[in-house]
Amino acid sequence: MARAAVTATLLAGCLASACSGSSAAPDTATARRGGDWTRFGYDAARRNFGPASTGITAANVGHLKRQQVRLPGTVDASPIYLRGVVVHGKRHDVFFVTTTYGITLAVDAGSGRILWRFTPPGYRSWAGSDRITNSTPVADPNRRFIYAGAPNGRIYKLSVGSGAAVWSVSITRLPSREKLGTAMNYSRGLVLATTGGYIGDAPPYQGHVAAISAARGRIVHIWNSLCSDRHALIAPSSCPESDSAIWARSGAVVQPRTGNILVATGNGHFDGRRYWGDSALMLSPTAARLLHNWTPRNQAELNNGDIDLGSTAPALLSATLAVQAGKDGFLRLLRLPALGSRLGRTGGELQRISAPGGSGVFTAICVWRARAGVRIFVGDDAGTWSYGLARGHLKVGWRAGDAGTSPVFAGGLLYVYDPNGGLDVRNPTTGRLVVRLPAGGGHWNSPIVTDGRIAVPEGDANDHRTSGVLNIYRAG
Repeated sequence: MARAAVTATLLAGCLASACSGSSAAPDTATARRGGDWTRFGYDAARRNFGPASTGITAANVGHLKRQQVRLPGTVDASPIYLRGVVVHGKRHDVFFVTTTYGITLAVDAGSGRILWRFTPPGYRSWAGSDRITNSTPVADPNRRFIYAGAPNGRIYKLSVGSGAAVWSVSITRLPSREKLGTAMNYSRGLVLATTGGYIGDAPPYQGHVAAISAARGRIVHIWNSLCSDRHALIAPSSCPESDSAIWARSGAVVQPRTGNILVATGNGHFDGRRYWGDSALMLSPTAARLLHNWTPRNQAELNNGDIDLGSTAPALLSATLAVQAGKDGFLRLLRLPALGSRLGRTGGELQRISAPGGSGVFTAICVWRARAGVRIFVGDDAGTWSYGLARGHLKVGWRAGDAGTSPVFAGGLLYVYDPNGGLDVRNPTTGRLVVRLPAGGGHWNSPIVTDGRIAVPEGDANDHRTSGVLNIYRAG
């Protein structure tokens, strides 16, 4: 379908509503199908597999109306969503987003009106600079708070009802070098966050995992991917090695049942004892201890060539299998119970297969556990491909040539944002394009789909703008 055919006839009215602060009527025909979307990837395992019913189907998705909500910053990430929460004394369905310079916003999902805005202290000192975040907030299970990061290296606990900060904690001693670039996660009363570096990899910095008490705002454990024998926040210059960023979109992935944390690191030194560059790693549930590693045999080659393994995080296919991609354009099938069979070893993957077009993967992998078996969807600059898992091996299913960021499966449809512009909605079984919804260009942005609405931001954090757009598509 042509973009012009999908563009909302009521767009001008919607924009007026967003700007004036008036409240539109709720979408009663499609509301209440899906519910909360509390974090990037939908669940703690980051499967990007959302609710079974969303109120949006192949029959009605092409008739959705688009509203463009103007924001005081670019959201180079994804929104989250809470249904029917109390904000300023009234109930609203709310999208929450964090801009690249750390402003967190509550946006009424029915009208597009900004309900509150939290601006971190010191904002003016980095706004417009290269100090950015690509982080997505995470909601507390009690739905009264969300947790968001900012370029000052701090995590904030914010009231859903007002945007007021309850506590904040720093997870770096050098925020000008260590970037909060990944989505927040939540597990077992802990907020999980990771650090990486900024474009150019200017030293010193180290990738690390921070486990923070959600109740108290205190760091429970720090696990450093370089100088891992030191279990606290360190001054980056005090470690002999730099880099090994944990910068994949998913950040910290939580394994169901065990609560173990999986991350992947970027370029950095590896010795199998204290330094863990270019590795997929499993940590204990509090990030207190390294349990397993999988490190490719050509780790030194990846490190020397700036070919980060950690451009994406491990994707959990089952209790025993995961997929790890990377900048080198390959997917590796890994066996989780033993990863590298013994801590410090290299190699041992079950399979290596090409990513879409042999291109580097900078996105999160979507995992669909269907009755017919497990399928995954991978997007990169060369296209979006489907793979099926059969007899312990991955095999390419269908191929689409349109570039894609992190694919999202919800309500029986596959949603893939094209960073060149447009939101593709596909049949997940065949890859057939159902419709392309209008959207501007971007970078790592990705959609969420629930309660009869789709929300996807646009824009590139590396353009260093202090304005942006959130697209909301809804019926009627």
